[in-house]
Amino acid sequence: MPAIILLVFPLFAQQFSWPGAGNSSETLQMRFAPPPGFLREAADSGSFANWLRNLPLLPSDTPVRLFNGQLKGNQSAHAAVINIDVGKSDLQQCADAVIRLRAEFLYGDSSREIAFNFTSGDRCSFGEWVEGKRPDIRGNKVFWVHTGRKGRDYGNFSKYLQTIFTYAGTYSLKRELIRVADLEKMEAGDVFIQGGFPGHAVLVADMAVNPQSGRKIYLLLQSYMPAQNIHVLKNPVAPELSPWYEIDHTPQIITPEWTFRPSDLHRFSD
Repeated sequence: MPAIILLVFPLFAQQFSWPGAGNSSETLQMRFAPPPGFLREAADSGSFANWLRNLPLLPSDTPVRLFNGQLKGNQSAHAAVINIDVGKSDLQQCADAVIRLRAEFLYGDSSREIAFNFTSGDRCSFGEWVEGKRPDIRGNKVFWVHTGRKGRDYGNFSKYLQTIFTYAGTYSLKRELIRVADLEKMEAGDVFIQGGFPGHAVLVADMAVNPQSGRKIYLLLQSYMPAQNIHVLKNPVAPELSPWYEIDHTPQIITPEWTFRPSDLHRFSD
């Protein structure tokens, strides 16, 4: 009787569509347990919050690299590197990384719409892209023409994302998000964003709470300029808590490479 060989793959790999996602043996929540006294907030199995906390990680000693393979100059800002490609062009920067993760989550559910705004304000829908429509950019105007290949395959999805990265940024992303007025209402999947040229954006990847005191903590992800690996940010203000950040209602949220205000917290509309 021939031997039976069982191939075991991480269950979390099934949630992700990009090449190489299944090569990781560790997820965000596996590596970064909440500090003593804190418990991760509940997250539905099909939620963006649950998807984010199961993101696959590269080995713990992995440096952050730029799109061209070079090492990032600042290797002291990250606590971990997400196992997701950065592309070969200088496109997947800060807001683009937020868009990439949100789009990848939505791509896993064919019933949900994937659409983002260009800086011009024009909406770019993946559903129309699937039907072969492509943007024809003429100055500040966008015309849609049937010139592209139809299909919802991952290769076509990647080309759609490259177009979004080219014509969107912090300015456009902030305008399509909803402001969260109270930090205490923060949820995983929210975004700290300052829209501008340049601006910056970081993504809330996970949250935990102390059930006795009510204190809340969270993890942040970013890409930066030039385009680079998406990574978990260290907390430069409270190294004893790092990489977790605490909601403490100070006037600034200080990250290794940018400072945000509480009023910069925003959320996707669905």
